[in-house]
Amino acid sequence: MPLNHTIYTHSDAHQPLDLHLLFFGKEECLPGHAWGPGIRDAYILHYIHAGTGTLRIGDAEYHLGHGQGFLIPPDTIVQYEADPVEPWVYSWIGFRGLQALSLMERSQLTVSSPVYRMHPESIFGSFYERLLETANQPAGDIQAQGILYQLMYTLIARLPVHTAAAHHSRSKESHIRQAIEYIENSYSQKISVLDISQAAGLDRTYLSSLFKARFGMSLQAFMLEYRMNRAVELLHHTDLSVSEVSRSVGYEDPFLFSKMFKKIKGASPRRLREELLQTGP
Repeated sequence: MPLNHTIYTHSDAHQPLDLHLLFFGKEECLPGHAWGPGIRDAYILHYIHAGTGTLRIGDAEYHLGHGQGFLIPPDTIVQYEADPVEPWVYSWIGFRGLQALSLMERSQLTVSSPVYRMHPESIFGSFYERLLETANQPAGDIQAQGILYQLMYTLIARLPVHTAAAHHSRSKESHIRQAIEYIENSYSQKISVLDISQAAGLDRTYLSSLFKARFGMSLQAFMLEYRMNRAVELLHHTDLSVSEVSRSVGYEDPFLFSKMFKKIKGASPRRLREELLQTGP
């Protein structure tokens, strides 16, 4: 018999938020109650308050009970079933966002390792009731987002300090790769450092510091350098005018483009094109 089930959304649900609460609920399952096999389109964390059940994900099977929880990643085939004698009671929370993958990586919850254990007195034992209380509160949406972030913090904080730190260090390279891929795919558009940092799921100041440590330049400088390198290629290998090259690398103002190009390359676009043509392919 369902205890409760609440769909929870915000008016800006389609905005690229760092972490976005979608829904939450709690259920006292009937014996043998099952879901799947199937695929979800969001990250969903379950926490078991009582009883037992079975989770099947990939080729693995987990028999879980009181004090344990599990992650259902998006786009992953899963199946879970309540025990026929002692069916479980669980709460769940669904979320998406630019930081969702990064936070799950830091918590070390993955398709191959989806299970965690949490003390019942932690926020995991009461997040459903806390979220219900935000429904009629002033700025309740902000309060609810705060609870979601508390859950993320608690998941990461449960790990040994050296383990979390080492994993976080490894994840830095993945954030840098995400940022570079975004620049490669979007440099011809009007993008900002904020857009790049949101795509990588990190604070823009912190992401810029990662670029500084990795490449010796800020994120802004890296993007500028990338655009100007692409401009050099277009000047050398195409017949596009300077204005057309400018638009092709994300500058609507050709005068600003020429100024920045000369600052980075030491010559104007026209002068550099002439030099490149003289030196040949």
